[in-house]
Amino acid sequence: MKHALSLIALVGLTLPVFAAWQNERSLASPGGALVFLLERDDATGDFAWSVAHANRSVVTRGALGIEISGAGVIADAGKVANAEARLVDATWIPPYGEQSAIPEKFREETLTIAHAGQGNLSAKLQVRAYDEGIAFRYLVSGSGRLTVQSEKTSFPISTNATVWTAAQSQSKMVQQSVTALKGEVERPLTAELAPDLFVALGEAGLVDYARMKFAASKDATLLVRLAGLCTFTNRFSTPWRYVRVAESPGGLLERNYFLLNLNEPNQIGETSWLRPGKVLREITLTTEGSLACVDFAAQHNLQFIMFDAGWYGHQYDDQADASAVNVDSKRSPSPLDLPRVIAYARSKNIGVILYVNRRALEKQLDQLLPLYQKWGVAGLKFGFVQTGPQRWTAWLHDAIAQCAKHNLMVNVHDDYRMTGVERTLPNLMTVEGVRGDEESPKNEEVLTTLFTRCLAGAADQTGCYFDSRVNTMGSHASQMAKMICVYSPWQSVFWYDHPPGAPGLGGGGGTNISVIQDVPELSFFERLPTVWDETRVLEGYPGSYAVLARRSGDKWFLGALNGTTPREFKIPFGFLDAGKKYRLELFSDDQAVNTTTRVRIETNVVDRTTVIQRRVSRRNGLAAVLTPAR
Repeated sequence: MKHALSLIALVGLTLPVFAAWQNERSLASPGGALVFLLERDDATGDFAWSVAHANRSVVTRGALGIEISGAGVIADAGKVANAEARLVDATWIPPYGEQSAIPEKFREETLTIAHAGQGNLSAKLQVRAYDEGIAFRYLVSGSGRLTVQSEKTSFPISTNATVWTAAQSQSKMVQQSVTALKGEVERPLTAELAPDLFVALGEAGLVDYARMKFAASKDATLLVRLAGLCTFTNRFSTPWRYVRVAESPGGLLERNYFLLNLNEPNQIGETSWLRPGKVLREITLTTEGSLACVDFAAQHNLQFIMFDAGWYGHQYDDQADASAVNVDSKRSPSPLDLPRVIAYARSKNIGVILYVNRRALEKQLDQLLPLYQKWGVAGLKFGFVQTGPQRWTAWLHDAIAQCAKHNLMVNVHDDYRMTGVERTLPNLMTVEGVRGDEESPKNEEVLTTLFTRCLAGAADQTGCYFDSRVNTMGSHASQMAKMICVYSPWQSVFWYDHPPGAPGLGGGGGTNISVIQDVPELSFFERLPTVWDETRVLEGYPGSYAVLARRSGDKWFLGALNGTTPREFKIPFGFLDAGKKYRLELFSDDQAVNTTTRVRIETNVVDRTTVIQRRVSRRNGLAAVLTPAR
């Protein structure tokens, strides 16, 4: 094979010399550093897969195979009867994202697996090798009903590996040895194999299949566990199983486009109506409070207001009708003239997002979508969606696709995590599946989330600024830094905060609402983009610290977030354009500043040779805006 890389030396180092394994196929990434190796045991016919990076073992001899009802396990053994190869070297332009152009370069082989025990089934293993990672999936065809009982894929990694995991999508992340794992854990799973070797394991392209999680075994092998059976007619392909590799945690985060490249291109057609932006939550559920939110959003360059639960009744009431305004009296005294608010918002170029619980969506979707389009609604926030089994994966994907037909953007909350499908359905703007500010995570938790959960894509962290919980989570400057570090095309910027003068500021689902204050750094939020042309992860480590720089047009925004140990941040500005001067506005925590938020603002002129050095206290941070000097 013309692009295969010889692994004789690697095999000699990592595999037992007494084994009867033979090299069946190998596939190298375009740059050559990453290699997928498929081996076959001559004695049993069993397959094993491995991944190496720069001749260092990453995954060593994982199992393959899926169990089909009536046929047993297939694609786990046999011989490679045929191989179809292709090379892709392209660039594509997303409608929005963490960078304005995405490289898509990989080598691919589709391997036909022949085994007498497969009966009339055809099994293929499709493998892709990118410089950013390795991915593979199973392609199965037959006749009639095909039911996947389980998947036998496994990921054996070093017993010395440190992993960061969570049992549920909004649980606290735990740092531990891979050998200490118990039960099932979420994906992506980030692991440190060596100080200069980090990996992320997970799935991509989850559209019509049961969600995968990892189950631990005693020998540092991570096992795939599906959330139920998967049923198809005649043929199916599984989601991709992937291994992302980088020399640092930041190297993983900086290449988040890897998941997008494992999904199909845009299927919703023209996308000019898609609109990223900052979101202000409206929780008074009154006309007066809503109009105050619209005015504030228009004055301060926010793009949306979002009506939270309660506008059409109690969200958990199966009889609540989401086609009519019927405010939950436990949340608001009302009245709420929603048509008036939507019309007023549109006159000021402010979009309105409506929260709708999955109970109403599941029974009313076909009725609600054309109605909301007629009302002039910009998008929906799906609440408490059901996740895991194939049925609910497919339902959610179809619901998002149906929303696109009515020019409705979508935010999915609670247990769902992206797997790159926002490339296919770019009206899926953001999702939760994260321990956001609603859970009052401290900075060190966010710093773990950044290099784990955020590898799945956008995270709606429900950021707040004036609420008292900021003082326990971190600081005001670190809240500003989070807005830069944690990517979300729809960024909730004042989740527990509301413009002054609105009624009901003491209520809202049992949560007190803080009043937005006219502090000097409010201009930072006014200028803050939510999508980017370029992203650089300058440094960082899960749970400890991170420094990110993101460019929008000719401006750069920088966020530095610190954990529990006071740190001297030394940040070089080598990412700036050569020969240009920039005006630096630096926002930092300083108890000597006489404002309620204690944020100091410094200005200076810098260029790419500049290095700033600041001492940052525990759970504090820095934020900066760099604008070309005129």
